[in-house]
Amino acid sequence: MTSPVPHFDLDFGITCIDVEYIRPRMACCYLIVHNGKAAIIETGTNFSVPLILQCLRDKGLSVNDVELIIPTHVHLDHAGGVGSLMQECPQATLLIHPRGARHMIAPQKLTEACKMVYGEAEFVEMYGELVPVEESRVQIMEDKETVSLSGRDLNFLDSPGHAKHHFVIYDEMSKGVFTGDIFGACYPELTSSKGPFIIPPTSPSQFDPDAWYSSLDRLMELNCERAYLTHFGAVNDLPELAVDIRRRIESSSALALGCKSAENLFESIVEALTRETKKDLQEHGIQLGEAEFHKLLAGDIEVSAQGLELWVNQI
Repeated sequence: MTSPVPHFDLDFGITCIDVEYIRPRMACCYLIVHNGKAAIIETGTNFSVPLILQCLRDKGLSVNDVELIIPTHVHLDHAGGVGSLMQECPQATLLIHPRGARHMIAPQKLTEACKMVYGEAEFVEMYGELVPVEESRVQIMEDKETVSLSGRDLNFLDSPGHAKHHFVIYDEMSKGVFTGDIFGACYPELTSSKGPFIIPPTSPSQFDPDAWYSSLDRLMELNCERAYLTHFGAVNDLPELAVDIRRRIESSSALALGCKSAENLFESIVEALTRETKKDLQEHGIQLGEAEFHKLLAGDIEVSAQGLELWVNQI
């Protein structure tokens, strides 16, 4: 007997699926069902694919009902399972950013780069083997292009800042936008009476604060009512959250620049981000012990510090 897949039904035919990346409620993908056809936005890793397939079965859907598979960018917590999921869904087309397509068709360079970061053993444990996608099944989506899911329009908007190969997807029916990482991360455990606590993932290697601010401005021009975050779940009150994430990008950038002359730049950025995040959490009404802070945020801080270190060394 299969275990129940952790998923949450939202409005407008949208389901949030916990892809069980690292820990519960850290990363998710979204299933959109319209007129019996399905799109899957984000895939998690190879190890997430069985969860997605089980959710399809739970919904009474076949793999042949999946028309579109759409990672917002090719970082592996978002796109590591693309090739495997495409193999399972023979009618699906992969919609991808122009800068990301080659990494899905021939993932060798992406694999090598990630192994340099994680080491081979940890890479295999976290992500498995990246499966290439047949080029004939790949459709590049340019800025402002639209695709139809059985009559439901999905609009694509180029959104660099976190990565150059990043887009967001605006769903006209829900008046919601699937934001990948460009609208930050809001873990459910860090929501207080003041609302979600939002953090910008400044992970390597293409962090660009000015491009990020421009992407946020373009996103807010859509006048969305909600955002569907990969990390994690749906949020409202987007104007207020946009102010928060912009402020934290500015703060993180300033902290990193302030560490530029440190003997060990990376460790100094980690320490500065940790102090700042703890202070911001307290002001937000969130009290975390050291163990819980480490569980929820230490990994994010280290990865964000890696991206900030690269950025500081490039400017």
